[in-house]
Amino acid sequence: MNKILVVEDDEAISSLICLNLSVAGYEAIPLYDGSKVPERLRAERFDLALLDVMLPGTDGFSLFPHFAQHGIPVIYLTAVNDTESKVKGLLKAEDYIVKPFDILELMVRMEKVLRRAGRFPHVFRAGDVEIDEQRHSVKKDGRTVSLKPLEFDLLLALAKNKNIAMSRDALLSSVWGVDFMGETRTVDVHIAQLRKKLGLSIATIPKVGYRLED
Repeated sequence: MNKILVVEDDEAISSLICLNLSVAGYEAIPLYDGSKVPERLRAERFDLALLDVMLPGTDGFSLFPHFAQHGIPVIYLTAVNDTESKVKGLLKAEDYIVKPFDILELMVRMEKVLRRAGRFPHVFRAGDVEIDEQRHSVKKDGRTVSLKPLEFDLLLALAKNKNIAMSRDALLSSVWGVDFMGETRTVDVHIAQLRKKLGLSIATIPKVGYRLED
């Protein structure tokens, strides 16, 4: 389980981020004061930091050397939207995301950063099903289950966002590609096949899409 440090002084935003990260299988640690970051970094190991710029105590830009010292990749997550700040942030950190943001977009960007850092898991689990991304294999109760390529990709997209509702359009874009010209009904057909083959709890979210649940 990846441990994520969330340095955000707005407690409502911090709680929302941490809740979504926890649901997605991350261990999220909130911190509200920039001045407390160095001590926390000495005490714990983190895989990634989501860092605001405007913080009490010490601002996010000034904190970056502390994360670099510990080899922790940083994504700035901030309302500071001017070009100078963006350039400054991107010269230091892995990414710079401006609020308000989409939680799914944040998850995708986090995954890319964790992959680059060699800290992203390649085996995902949902109930008694194990998905190995590197081996492109699926097992249920230890027995290999054969899936078609698109079924595997769809399952992987759901597993990476476990317990998070994903729209049909998001699934189409992720699995079939942004240029796919077919109907969203395609997703429904493949979901039905995954349910039949694996017995997974894939909830239908009315007017939204689907959610893979433990």
